[in-house]
Amino acid sequence: MKIAFFDTKEYDRKAFEPYEGRGGLSFKFYDTKLNADTVGLAAGADAVCVFVNDDVSAAVADKLYEYGVKLIALRCAGFNNVDLSSVFGRIHVARVPAYSPYAVAEHAIALLLCSIRRLHKAYIRTKDYNFSLNGLTGFDLHGKTVGVVGTGKIGRVFIDICRGFGMHVIAYDKFPAPDSGIEYVSLDELFARSDIISLHCPLTEDTRHLVNPGSIEKMKKGVVILNTSRGALIDSEALLEGIKQRKIGAACLDVYEEESDLFFEDRSGHILNDDTLARLITMPNVLVTSHQAFLTEEALANIAETTVKNIENFFAGKPLENEVCYHCENMAACKKNGRKKCF
Repeated sequence: MKIAFFDTKEYDRKAFEPYEGRGGLSFKFYDTKLNADTVGLAAGADAVCVFVNDDVSAAVADKLYEYGVKLIALRCAGFNNVDLSSVFGRIHVARVPAYSPYAVAEHAIALLLCSIRRLHKAYIRTKDYNFSLNGLTGFDLHGKTVGVVGTGKIGRVFIDICRGFGMHVIAYDKFPAPDSGIEYVSLDELFARSDIISLHCPLTEDTRHLVNPGSIEKMKKGVVILNTSRGALIDSEALLEGIKQRKIGAACLDVYEEESDLFFEDRSGHILNDDTLARLITMPNVLVTSHQAFLTEEALANIAETTVKNIENFFAGKPLENEVCYHCENMAACKKNGRKKCF
């Protein structure tokens, strides 16, 4: 089976190369992202392996189907970049639902601690032999209320870490985790009560711009917002305005809604055309990392293992446990009618 990998970096290739040849798998790695201009590279492939910023639009899906591609293997958890209505009934889609919830949850906590204890500022100061503590006063996490939006595996690991700090946890999820001991509240109550808000939900039409002018208005003055999920959960212009108005005390972002042409690449020698991101980065209370929360050795190994297993199971005719189905909003309730795949 020939698999075309798009948007690959050195760490991707290093993780997947040990599996090449297993069960007759043949890999072709491309640096370029999959989109309408590059889809021709998939000609002759049995499957494509894509990442978060690859674009599997309706037009791309049509071409993949025309080329005989049978499987889209996502090496990530999110699938908002795939037009599921266009591929359904033609090309199967599988994802990696839980490569390492610890990697993402720990990165969210790292961002939070770095921000509220001013570690990034202290690091820069001491490099210049400036050992003053002026302007570095932070606050304790102990006793603070953290609102967690999304209580899947990552959200629950994040909650466990917060409880270890002695924080009070409240949460919102469209599908609450049963018998979890989590205090679920409405979104409005979460916005109103939380000192810190952390987003761990998928990007859907319901969650797009979950953080917007209206929701920011409901939040506490000085609230800290964390996003290690998907950039478009936050209206970036509204976030910027909330920071300028001193409503939002700090923002820690590992994702950004217009990141597809920026993140994962070295743009240090270029002028940044995205004025909103440029302004956010200049803010002293904003931390931005370039979608690196997943980037641990353990997570990369798990991503490769699960992705390859998805591919092997599909072509072996075995049940595709991690299939993404257009008709199933709640993946856990997917009705396959006794068949091995969704169609």
